[in-house]
Amino acid sequence: MIMGKNFIAGQRSALGSEILHSINASTGEALAYEFHQATEQEVSQACEAASQAFKSYRRTSPEQRAQFLEAIADELDALGSDFLDTVSQETALPIARLQGERGRTSGQMRLFAKVLRRGDFLGARIDTALPERQPMPRADLRQIKIGVGPIAVFGASNFPLAFSTAGGDTASALAAGCPVVVKAHSGHMATADLVAQAIERAAEKTQMPKGVFNMVYGNGVGASLVKHPLIQAVGFTGSLKGGRALCDMAAARPQPIPVFAEMSSINPMLMLPAALKSRGAQIAQDLADSVVMGCGQFCTSPGLVIGIKSPEYGQMIEALADILNAKPAQTMLNAGTLKSYASGLEHLAAHDGIQYLAGQAQQGNQAQPQLFKADVQLLLAADQLLQEEIFGPATIVIEVEDQAQLIQALDSMNGQLTASLIADEADLAEFAEVVPVLEEKAGRLLLNGYPTGVEVCDAMVHGGPYPATSDARGTSVGTLAIERYLRPVCYQNYPQSLLPEALRDENPLNLLRLVNGEMTRNAI
Repeated sequence: MIMGKNFIAGQRSALGSEILHSINASTGEALAYEFHQATEQEVSQACEAASQAFKSYRRTSPEQRAQFLEAIADELDALGSDFLDTVSQETALPIARLQGERGRTSGQMRLFAKVLRRGDFLGARIDTALPERQPMPRADLRQIKIGVGPIAVFGASNFPLAFSTAGGDTASALAAGCPVVVKAHSGHMATADLVAQAIERAAEKTQMPKGVFNMVYGNGVGASLVKHPLIQAVGFTGSLKGGRALCDMAAARPQPIPVFAEMSSINPMLMLPAALKSRGAQIAQDLADSVVMGCGQFCTSPGLVIGIKSPEYGQMIEALADILNAKPAQTMLNAGTLKSYASGLEHLAAHDGIQYLAGQAQQGNQAQPQLFKADVQLLLAADQLLQEEIFGPATIVIEVEDQAQLIQALDSMNGQLTASLIADEADLAEFAEVVPVLEEKAGRLLLNGYPTGVEVCDAMVHGGPYPATSDARGTSVGTLAIERYLRPVCYQNYPQSLLPEALRDENPLNLLRLVNGEMTRNAI
C-alpha cells in the first residue's frame, strides 16, 4: 500500500524532496508515515487534471454521480478498525466519536446521492415561446444549474472525516459535477491518505474520469492552489485569519473566484429568566457538558453566555463554575491547537474588564476547561476580544441589566453560526423582540438546545453573517451546500436534441419543474 504521495489524476506523485511526518496527538511523537510535500509543479498538475476531468465529469448524469457517491460511502464504511486507530492516533479523538463521524461522512455521500436522484438541485425552469405575443414575441427560454468547475477543498482539523478529505465540501462539489483538489490537513495526513485511497477506489469502480479527485500535501501549498487560474471556487473550514487570507487571494486574482469559508463564531447563548427559575441547575449542567464536548473543538461550541442580572442567573453561573472545575482535562487535536487555546486564555486573563471564575491551571499537553466573566460594557463597545473564538473548552458569561441592554448587546455582536435561546413559555412572549435581532446575526437559531450538534439534512444551515462565514447565502452542512458550486445557464431557442435532459419537453427525468410559472411534472 502506497502512503504519503500526492494524488494526481489517479496516480501517486512524489516529485519533491521535502518530507513531512504525521504526529501522534497524545504523545507528540512522529508516526511511521512519511509524506511528500507537493511542489508547485504538482499543485499545477493536480489543478490541470481536475480541469481536464471537468470536461467529461460535468456531463455525467445525476444517476452516475449518485452511484459514485454511494461507492465512496461504501468504501469508507468498509475501512477497518486499523483505520480508526490511525485517525485516533493523529487526532486524540476517541474511537466511539470517530465511528460516529465516519457514519456521518458516508451518510453525507448517500444524502447527496438522494439529492442527485431527486433533481431539484438542477432548478429547471422553462418559459416556452410566445411567437404571437404583442408588441414583442417571447423566445423559448430554459434554465438549469451546472457545476462551476474545479474546486479547491481545504481539510479541517477538528473533523478529520466529516469536514476533511471526503467531507461536506468534497461531497457537495462532486454532486454538483465539479472535480476537486483537496489540500490535506497537516494534522491528520495518514487519515487523509487512507480516505483518499477509498475515494480513488470508488472512482475506478464507477468509471469516473481520471482527475475527478486529487489531493496534495504540504504547508504553503494552499496559496498556489487558490491562485491557480483553473480553480473556480474554494471550500474552507478553519480560522478567521486563514479564511480571510484565502478570500483576499481569491479576490486579487485576474479572475476573482468565490471562497466559501467557515471561520469564526462564538455562538451566543441567551439564558432567559423563567427558564432559569424553573431549571437553573439543569441548565448549568447541560451548558457545561456542551462547553467541554470534544474538548471544545467545535465551531459551534458555546463561547458566550448572556443573561439578565438576577439571583437565579448568579446561581446558574456559580453552578457552572463548580461543574467546570470538576471536569477533567482533555488532549487537544495537536500541539498547535493547544498553544492557540493557551494564548486565547492569556489574552482574556490580561484584560481589565474580564474576571477569571473557574478552571484548573493549564499543565502538560492537555486543555483544562475555563470560565470567565466579562463586563457587558466591553460587548457594547464592540471589544473584539469578546468576539474572537477561543477554540477549546472555555466560555465567557455576561450579565445585562434588562431586556433593552440585552438587545443592545446582541446588536453589537458579529455574525454567528448559531444563537440559542434557553427559555420557558413565559419567556417566549416577554422576549419576542429578541428573535428578529438573532435572525440578523446567525444562520441557525436554537430554542432550548445546545449548538454542538449539527444534523446533516435538507433544512440545516451551517453558515451565517461574516465572520462566521465569508458568504452568508450558503451553508457547508446539509443538501443546500451543493448550491455553492453551481451556476445558472439559460438556453434560448435551443433544439430538443441539444438541451440537457432536465429541460426537454418530455421531462425524461420526471422532475418537478417551473414551466410557464407553474410547478409541474407534466411533459410540455
